[in-house]
Amino acid sequence: MRAFFDSDLWWSFTRSRITVASAIVAFICIGGAFMAPLLAPHDPFDLASLQLMDAFTPPIWTAEGNPTYPLGTDDQGRDVLSAIMYGARVSLFVGFAATIFATCVGVLVGLLAGYLGGTADALLMRIADIQLTFPSILVALLVDGIVRAALPREVHDQIALFVVVFAIGISEWPKFARTVRGSTLVERNKEYVLAARVIGLSKAKIMLQHVLPNVLGPVLVIGTLNLALAILAEATLSFLGVGVPPTQPSLGTLIRIGNDFLFSGEWWITIFPGVALIVMVLSVNLLGDWLRDALNPKLR
Repeated sequence: MRAFFDSDLWWSFTRSRITVASAIVAFICIGGAFMAPLLAPHDPFDLASLQLMDAFTPPIWTAEGNPTYPLGTDDQGRDVLSAIMYGARVSLFVGFAATIFATCVGVLVGLLAGYLGGTADALLMRIADIQLTFPSILVALLVDGIVRAALPREVHDQIALFVVVFAIGISEWPKFARTVRGSTLVERNKEYVLAARVIGLSKAKIMLQHVLPNVLGPVLVIGTLNLALAILAEATLSFLGVGVPPTQPSLGTLIRIGNDFLFSGEWWITIFPGVALIVMVLSVNLLGDWLRDALNPKLR
């Protein structure tokens, strides 16, 4: 631990006020989301506690505001602040899970393509090139549509969260694969890899024990930036109505619901979830930008 606090990475982090502020905001967003059952003023999904008479209550600082609902309520009387905290849990879960899935697939494909070369490299990279010609959101929509058509609605609703994770993850893996392949092409001709071949280590051991640790730096940066993209992709799918089910609303679902009332004067129902999404994604993006610069030896 002491070595980390004495490292260049920590020094670079503490020298950037924007990065420190972004880290604090990201910590607050993630902490508030995953501790929503303890911190949220209300449980927005407890039907017994909903008061329809409190529907469309404006934020607390307006003349008709209610201190019980700091950011107001939606059309069903649900506390907007509590709904944002619970919705952020779903968005963050999908973002993290999809990024981890895309990272695992992309790193594996990149390692195999870069180390084996030849036909395997050509085949795997052409598959990645073909997928990169399609926008990620279209690939996610296609995967979700195929699953919806193949499974009964009841079954799909039960596994909808995992379908969204798979749909977003499978659309993002080529970015990791191309980066890892490029780094692997450089590493496979270095002396430590040649020495591992001479002593008779298998290709799998060389790739996993020797090459992989030396290509993870760029993967970490791409993963951080891809987390923000995955959260936005999930919000887009939910806004279009093909993401998580209404029983597990995310920030995208909340924005879609509030959009129906935006022009009737109940602006807070969609504005506050939208602001929460922007703040969360922006803080993660700024951390990713700092990490990219901090790990770039040319900028040291």
